[in-house]
Amino acid sequence: MMEKNIKIAIDGHSSCGKSTLAKQLAAHYGFLFIDTGAMYRAVALYAIENGIINDDDVIDEKKLKNEMDKINISFKNSNGKNRTLLNSEDVEDKIRQIRVSSKVSKIAAMPFVREKMVSLQRKISENSSVVMDGRDIGTVVFPNAEVKFFVTASQEIRAQRRYKELLEKGEIVDLEQIKQSISQRDFLDSTREISPLKKADDAIELDNSFMTREEQFDFAVKIIDKVLQK
Repeated sequence: MMEKNIKIAIDGHSSCGKSTLAKQLAAHYGFLFIDTGAMYRAVALYAIENGIINDDDVIDEKKLKNEMDKINISFKNSNGKNRTLLNSEDVEDKIRQIRVSSKVSKIAAMPFVREKMVSLQRKISENSSVVMDGRDIGTVVFPNAEVKFFVTASQEIRAQRRYKELLEKGEIVDLEQIKQSISQRDFLDSTREISPLKKADDAIELDNSFMTREEQFDFAVKIIDKVLQK
C-alpha cells in the first residue's frame, strides 16, 4: 500500500473531458474523486435561483457574499455515479444546463467564492488520495501534487462534444450558442485576476482532440504508474 496520500491534479479548458478522465482514474486507483467544476456550478445555480445574478450576468456581489455560508455543497455516489448536492438537493442535472454553463465563469472569478471553494476542496482531501479536476488544481489548490495534467482540445471539437452530450440528454440546444459559450469561458477563465486557468510549469499537457477516452486514460495511467512506482 502507498505510504502517503497521493494528489492527482487535472486542469484544463471547459468541455475537454477532464471530469471523465478524473472519474476513470479515481475508479482505477481507488482514489477519491472531487469535481471542483461541479462545486462552482452549484454556486452559480444558487445565484441564478435566488436572483443574485440576472440575465445580463450582473451579480449582486454583496448578497452573494452574505449568503455563502448558506451554500452547502457535498457529493454522493448513486449507482456508481457521482452526484452533486446543493443544500441536500441533488442538482447534478441542473448544474450541467447551458444557463449555468454561461454564468459559472463569472461566479467562479469572484475572490470570496474561490476562497471558500478552495478551502472546502482541501478539507475534503485532507486524509485521502485524491483525483481532482478543475482550473487551478495544480497551480493553487495542490501546487505540490504528485501528478499534474493539463487537458485541452480545440474549441470546435469541444463544442461538438458538448452539443452531442446535451442532445443525448434530450435538451434543445444550438451549436453556435455552445461555441460562443465555450469561447467566452476560455477567455474569462484565462484572464480572471484570481487563479486564472494556466498550465502549471510541471504539468503534462494532454491534447485529446483526436484521442478516444480509452487512449486518454491509457496515456494518463502510464504516467501515474511511473510516479507510484518511485
